[in-house]
Amino acid sequence: MKLFPKITDGLARLSDYFVALGPLGLFAVALLDSTFVPLPSSVDALMILLTIAHPRLMIVYALVATAGSATGCVILYYISRRAGSRALRKFSPARQKRVKGLIDRYDVLSVLVASVMPPPFPFKMFVITAGVFRFSLMRFTLAIIAGRMFRFLLEGYFAIRYGAQARQILAQYYPWIGLGLAALIIAFFVTRNLLKGKSKRAGEESLEPGN
Repeated sequence: MKLFPKITDGLARLSDYFVALGPLGLFAVALLDSTFVPLPSSVDALMILLTIAHPRLMIVYALVATAGSATGCVILYYISRRAGSRALRKFSPARQKRVKGLIDRYDVLSVLVASVMPPPFPFKMFVITAGVFRFSLMRFTLAIIAGRMFRFLLEGYFAIRYGAQARQILAQYYPWIGLGLAALIIAFFVTRNLLKGKSKRAGEESLEPGN
């Protein structure tokens, strides 16, 4: 599946309207897409369209898109938290177990990586699982903001640099960029944990008698 599939008929008819709304339209689409309203890649497409039209507002658009996406994710988190295990019924038991295992094992890292991955990565399943199993809301929100901000800033940069071709370029290369970033995030956390472990062991050894 491409990162930017053809926009749905409903969104295509409303695209000019959303573009005309500027940041407000971008916020609304990002919020809806992050809850239960499927608008595949519409936020990405609108982010690029608006940035091409007003390059100087790129950072503003990235912030607005991030805010809308994070708000939608928090809403979905709370809905899932209230619904409990019922919110996961549409997912297979095997996928439920796999995603819960990732969140249990890697904590905020799993949510951060999921937030930067392109479609068709099951990002919403991570959001729902985090809500159902009451993952820390603060840590969850910070991970979403960090991941989404990177994604929208990258799209804005490509829109300014390549114009109308940005969508095609990102469709071709973003999956690899996302995977590369995920690998860097994982490497950073693993290295940090190893250094913390060594520091802790060194501190314990210095407290032993005779040292």
